[in-house]
Amino acid sequence: MKSIVASNGAVHILERESPRVKPSFLLIKTLFSAVSPGTEIELIGVSEGKEISLGYSAVGVVEECGEGVSDYQIGDVVACYGAPYVGHAEYLLVPTTLCAKVPENMEPKQAALAGIGAIAIHALRVAKLEFGETVVVVGLGLLGQMIAKIANAAALNVIALDISEERVSMLQQDGINSFSSIRDMENELMNATHNKGADAVLLCAGGKRSPLTHESLKWIRNQGKVVIVGDIEPDFPRDLMFAKEAQILISRAGGPGRYDKQYELQAMDYPYGYVRWTEGRNVAEYLRLVDKKRIDVQPFLTETVDFNNAPGAYKDLLDKKSQVLTSIIAYNN
Repeated sequence: MKSIVASNGAVHILERESPRVKPSFLLIKTLFSAVSPGTEIELIGVSEGKEISLGYSAVGVVEECGEGVSDYQIGDVVACYGAPYVGHAEYLLVPTTLCAKVPENMEPKQAALAGIGAIAIHALRVAKLEFGETVVVVGLGLLGQMIAKIANAAALNVIALDISEERVSMLQQDGINSFSSIRDMENELMNATHNKGADAVLLCAGGKRSPLTHESLKWIRNQGKVVIVGDIEPDFPRDLMFAKEAQILISRAGGPGRYDKQYELQAMDYPYGYVRWTEGRNVAEYLRLVDKKRIDVQPFLTETVDFNNAPGAYKDLLDKKSQVLTSIIAYNN
């Protein structure tokens, strides 16, 4: 089978051995996979002298069910999430804990974004916001846009910020207050909260050390929260943290279970009554939100590329001013 990898700062298609099904896993023939620009472009940059598989969010058709699988059958269309099991490859071998059935009338291309959706949902769960509270989403790449849409669907008061006017305008079409000017965003925030500040700020931007860490503490209320979602170092001044008794939180991937070998490699799910929202259940929740038309992800699906032409798609994603937030890779195998 063919697979997409990063090597020596470039993207290549390689021929690899097709995976064989094993207990509690699904062998999936890929229909579509979604490029995650932030993560994958970073991996390309550190690929000198090695090969790194790219991708972590896809949708496909079940070709074979491993021993012990009872909730899926051959022919099911499923969304799946999580490297190293999910990537840009013609066939995927994925534990059932990282899969969810795609609703019957849902466009498979939308389901390819399920991994990004799960990460967005988990970030909002980490913030522990209640409906009616105010959240500022900073950085409107693919993940920031997804978080803002889901927060809006959850009846939160969403205020979004990005230096790109094009990305700001994309969210404004959903009726979400979005700004390319910090001053304008701050004015809206103070008006909306009667000068109290946001209940939480979600930092979805990149850039390692960033002045946003300092600024975000000014935007939250007393005992408010700052959640780091993007690739930012947690550099927060103690005096501002102390003054507001601020909470600094980090959101890791798509939810409980991520990087747990028992949950992923052995496909051992957590008890529903004790861990309500695992990464797999967050994938299913994203599918529900799209299926019920609570969120509109069509603006993310404007760029579809054939698998064989996928290496060229990464060039557009390097252009930060582009409205292209991701590319959907189509498989014609």
